[in-house]
Amino acid sequence: MAKILITGSKGVVGSWLEKMLKDKGHEVFGIDLYHAVGEKGWEHEMSRGDWHYARCDIGNFRQIERIFRLAGPFDYVYNAAAEFGRWNGEDYYEKVWQSNAIGTKNIIKLQEQLGFRLIHFSSSEVYGDYDDVMHEDVMNKVVIRQMNDYAMSKWVNETQVRNSIIQHGTETVVVRLFNTYGPGEWYHPYRSVNCKFCYHALHKMPVVVYKGHYRTSTYLEDTCRTLSNIVDNFMPGEIYNIGGLEYHDIETLVDTIWKVTGADRKLIDYKESEILTTKSKKVDVQKAVDQLDHKLTVKLDDGVKATIDWMKDYYKIK
Repeated sequence: MAKILITGSKGVVGSWLEKMLKDKGHEVFGIDLYHAVGEKGWEHEMSRGDWHYARCDIGNFRQIERIFRLAGPFDYVYNAAAEFGRWNGEDYYEKVWQSNAIGTKNIIKLQEQLGFRLIHFSSSEVYGDYDDVMHEDVMNKVVIRQMNDYAMSKWVNETQVRNSIIQHGTETVVVRLFNTYGPGEWYHPYRSVNCKFCYHALHKMPVVVYKGHYRTSTYLEDTCRTLSNIVDNFMPGEIYNIGGLEYHDIETLVDTIWKVTGADRKLIDYKESEILTTKSKKVDVQKAVDQLDHKLTVKLDDGVKATIDWMKDYYKIK
């Protein structure tokens, strides 16, 4: 079994992934931006023999280096920590570039020194304005225009990874996640459209639906199961699309959510296409199926219902 570090371990994907890796018998250490409950200092936690989490901002080299010094060495690092979202990248652009670009560079510099294997989390946003099926090698064939700061930061990350592989022989796998949603995705305004619409419908809040946008939704548990399989078949230099099979427009998604919740359709405001936002994300996931045993077990209708049931319980909605 491996010793694994997850950055962003308290996030939606990181928390699910941590559980799945532990269920497989791996030793997992997590870092995120929150203090541990009851934390009295690292030395105190270590002395108790159960130190498995610490607060750390990967955008600060001193903090992340200290984690490796005190809690390492690690065999694998899942770098899931990031500032997420297209509009988050506009409203909090300083944090997007500090966490995503500088934070990833800090991880890579430590990888070059220490030799651990890295699984880096990219995004479907790197495909930008590409309007055909998104295969992993698209960027090797055509010029892509990333459409917002978040997308650009994720492409910068992939370039950082590639350059380190060429210069230093580091071993890294890149994963591009597609519209991941499901139970465990708590709400904030920059979450996935699936999460936002479910939350708004349950709380009788209005939504704006931009017409003509298409997505491939991927159930959170399916995504994390596949991510946990990477350490079992780690192939350095590979890039994987981790996505679903149900390609749908946003109008279909909102119709599904409103049907399940019974919310008032007057809450829905339809508008034309959103500026500087990818219109279509149709993904090819065959490589992940072949090499990572990627399985898609939950259809959109069932996933939406499970998400809404979880939200009702989480937010205590009757």
